[in-house]
Amino acid sequence: MIAYTLSAGLLFGLYFSLAALGLNLVFGVMRLINLAHGDFLMLGAFLAYGLYTVAGLNPLYAIPAEVVVFMFAGVILYYAVVPRLLASHNPEMLSFILLFGLSQIIEALAVIAFGNDERAIPSTIYGSRPVSLFGQTFPVAWVVSAAVSALALLAVYLYLHHSRLGYATRAVMASRDEAAGTGINVHRVSAIALGVGLALAATAGAFSAFMLGSIGPDMGIHITTVSFAVIVIGSLGNPLGTVLGGLVYGLGLMFMETYHPSWADLLPFVLLIVILLIRPSGLLGQRVRLA
Repeated sequence: MIAYTLSAGLLFGLYFSLAALGLNLVFGVMRLINLAHGDFLMLGAFLAYGLYTVAGLNPLYAIPAEVVVFMFAGVILYYAVVPRLLASHNPEMLSFILLFGLSQIIEALAVIAFGNDERAIPSTIYGSRPVSLFGQTFPVAWVVSAAVSALALLAVYLYLHHSRLGYATRAVMASRDEAAGTGINVHRVSAIALGVGLALAATAGAFSAFMLGSIGPDMGIHITTVSFAVIVIGSLGNPLGTVLGGLVYGLGLMFMETYHPSWADLLPFVLLIVILLIRPSGLLGQRVRLA
């Protein structure tokens, strides 16, 4: 039982790392918490579901379309909203208000478009034969979701540490003003970062029907809460610290589901309180100003 729980925790940990990574990337670059993060993941989930129901396509085929669509949406959202927010007297508070409103608008439009019913994609779309991993057997959908998550995490690492745009992004994360002073186009870098953040959320959404059990228009708030817990555990402003936070959360969730399932919904809040009391900057982080 423990071996299964640990193995499942690692699979789910990789998935939740991907689900939260975009939120931490956006915070690292702009020092803004995207309260609509989970709603963009929800939209990615429904895009994958729509392609499945209309064309019978595997959710894997939805990922390229989601990356393009949500990258474009992120760039538009940045130039429409963020420069004005950052130029305001209190950008943190205004961003909370505006992005919370955006979250509510997206959820309301999703309810109008899709209704309130929960939807699911059969995990057998990847095959009905389970996969043996670490001496345990798991649904193929779990393993595929974790594998794609790991590849996405690797891609973000290469983007941040082995590309010119990544170097510029890390410079903006270190100091927006100093980066601008060296000639970096801060707005362009930030717009791309927001696009990448939304694309990562949408990619995680493509697998949410398998990893979360079902999808619905109201799932956004829960995902945003879980993602925030994950990035606080790892480190606010350190995108790659999200991996550690996701693994901690995934393992904790599996142990709670196995031994105390009635308490599982409390896990994000318990972990937030514990980490903030013991190490407010996260397991890998330094102190970060929120407001």
